Amino acid sequence: MLRAEIWDAETAERYDTPGTGMFAPEVLGPTVDRLAELAGGGRALEFAIGTGRVAIPLVQRRVPVTGVELSRPMIDRLRAKVDEATIPVTVGDMATTVVPGEYNLVYLVFNTISNLLSQAEQVECFRNAARHLVPGGCFVIELWVPELRKLPPGQQAVVWDSEPGYIGLDTYDVLNQYVVSHHFRFDEGRQAQLGRSPHRYIWPSELDLMAQLAGFELESRHADWTGAEFTADSRSHVSVYRLPRG
Repeated sequence: MLRAEIWDAETAERYDTPGTGMFAPEVLGPTVDRLAELAGGGRALEFAIGTGRVAIPLVQRRVPVTGVELSRPMIDRLRAKVDEATIPVTVGDMATTVVPGEYNLVYLVFNTISNLLSQAEQVECFRNAARHLVPGGCFVIELWVPELRKLPPGQQAVVWDSEPGYIGLDTYDVLNQYVVSHHFRFDEGRQAQLGRSPHRYIWPSELDLMAQLAGFELESRHADWTGAEFTADSRSHVSVYRLPRG
């Protein structure tokens, strides 16, 4: 599955869920608060900007945001909300696409770096972030922690969410460090709709090494956007990497 095939018009059409899921105020509010703080009054660049879930409220907080996005259907959804002058977007890959200007903040949220399916691409994503930042600028990544501890011997799948009308499970290829997320949506009938997306999972320590290769230093790591402590039981993390100021 190519990324362009996953983030197609159908996916873009049903991506936004106003007020619920990743768009819920308790999820989105702390995300925007923290990113606005890290921007420090400067400009921000969002890799994989999507439909503007984070960028639009960030602009409303007077943080200028530019975006990079591979999917034209996702950009079309964004353009139904704001114009090019409000949030400029360049079509391209977050690992290689260069946009004009310098930024205080580059950010990549909601596990999106794992959409890059090789370690080399993920390292290049860090390097691409670094080339856009001013000295002292930071790169922020939100990423889930692989749940391999839930895999008993011989089992390849983990159910990570189960609720009325929805089941989410991941199948792991631990040899190649791949995971495919499966999303089953159904009603009271006999049929279910399946959506799938492939990822390359990354351990926090591996992410830190990628950052070092690009010239970053780890500044902080928390379990969420509110600053909760990151522990061995945390399911995700928000990591802030900063370039040296000198």
